Amino acid sequence: MNLADFATPSFLANPYPVYDALREEGPLVPVGPNQFVSGHYDIVDKLLHDRRMIHNFESSVRKRYGEEGAQQPVLLGYSRMFLLMNPPVHTRLRGLMMKAFNARQVESMRDIARTSADRLIDSFESDGSVDIMAAYAMPFPIEIICRMLDVPVEHAQKLADAIQHVAKMLDMTPVDDAQLAVSNDAYRTLDTYFSEVIEARRRQPGTDLISMLLKVEEQGETLTHDEIVANVVLLYLGGHETTSHMIGNALISLQRHPQQFDALRKDRAKLPNAIMECLRYEGSAQLSGRTASEDMDIAGVPVARNSIVYLSLGAANRDPAKFDHPDQLDIGRDLPRVLTFGGGVHHCLGYRLALLELETALGALLTRLPKLTVDGLDNLHWNGRSSLRGVETLRVHW
Repeated sequence: MNLADFATPSFLANPYPVYDALREEGPLVPVGPNQFVSGHYDIVDKLLHDRRMIHNFESSVRKRYGEEGAQQPVLLGYSRMFLLMNPPVHTRLRGLMMKAFNARQVESMRDIARTSADRLIDSFESDGSVDIMAAYAMPFPIEIICRMLDVPVEHAQKLADAIQHVAKMLDMTPVDDAQLAVSNDAYRTLDTYFSEVIEARRRQPGTDLISMLLKVEEQGETLTHDEIVANVVLLYLGGHETTSHMIGNALISLQRHPQQFDALRKDRAKLPNAIMECLRYEGSAQLSGRTASEDMDIAGVPVARNSIVYLSLGAANRDPAKFDHPDQLDIGRDLPRVLTFGGGVHHCLGYRLALLELETALGALLTRLPKLTVDGLDNLHWNGRSSLRGVETLRVHW
């Protein structure tokens, strides 16, 4: 196998046959010079927790974009995000962010989430049909992040459009020059926008996340203006498309298993486990990457220092060695830990918020539109991303 196998039209439409072949080929499969992929649950889970497996974004950029790639504005921005850093810098920044994403703080967002969901449904309920991605799934989570950052909700669409182009840089295969230029422009747009917000917070601090980041900077920490911008952009990256696409993926998965959908409609208490099963079955986050910090042996395969190991979360979540009948959706399944949120020191910081948003968004649809039905299951337009799986549009009726 090689990296190109993870970028074909057939893979992007349905990656699971390739994931089956990946697992069958071995526990750790070479896909390029000093580049490997694993789709086995136990190996992926182990490597997510292995402190020797680090983020080396600069090395990854050089492998994909050459020596000059690291100077591209969008990739410079990524290099400043704590998600792609390692301890101890990562530990300090993550500790700050945890203040906003602890259980109590997240639970305080529940009423805001319910209000946002109801307001969005109010806008299309009488229509009888809608593109649920454009009208609901896409705007819903970004409204929540806007409120956490105290940014006007009216700016959400502008920010979302730019974030989508920035997020494309996370794919396993490099983008072409045209997309790189668009992604650079998008990052510049976000940089300009949030620079203005940061200056406003300097003049008048609040209790939002941007004010918290500034407070750390002003207490003598080494958080620069550019680092603040990059980590605010990261909050949108982590809090927008992953949740938006997961709302759509869950609806698709349930519609493809009508008995499971009916069981959920009849018993809303099944919703939390149904969400976890949808995250396993058709998770939006499909891929995570690590770099070996030293020469290693992984499942009998020698891995040299600075080798990149891609961890296929989507393949691991369908591993028959871990899940019975993994290609079937079962909302009553007794689930082991689902890997969609990653693991180890880089376990998804906002997983509590993501689960609250998914429960609120899907719960509101079940309550307000109990006869909701997904149309065109055989003609879905997937977004063409190897790292973040979702549909561009999704027509539903009720």
